[in-house]
Amino acid sequence: MVRLLLILALVAVVFWVYTVVDCAVQPASRHRGVSKGTWMVIVILLPVVGGILWFVTGRTRKNAAPVRRAPDDDPDFLRTIGSISDQDERIRRLEEELAQLDSDEQAPGAPERPAPHRPDEDEPR
Repeated sequence: MVRLLLILALVAVVFWVYTVVDCAVQPASRHRGVSKGTWMVIVILLPVVGGILWFVTGRTRKNAAPVRRAPDDDPDFLRTIGSISDQDERIRRLEEELAQLDSDEQAPGAPERPAPHRPDEDEPR
């Protein structure tokens, strides 16, 4: 009977150490329910029960789908904002407009445009 209790105590200590280490090394994004610090307190103060709770409810699977918190993390949303070809077309049009504006300003024989009058420049300081 004593041997059985010693073996069970040893298994409980190994399980407890394993759960403490597992809870500590998991990134905070894989802790479910409460914060990482709270899980650490639960696992340390309730050795066997805390470890069981950690594995049953607190730990998420590695391949679990990530929780999306922002629209730019959602692939469906990203598909709806336009394709690359739309962006390329817009960039091409803007470059053409800028080139046209540059050529209008650089045209030979074109009269220079007067600078806009600013009333605050004429006043003495």
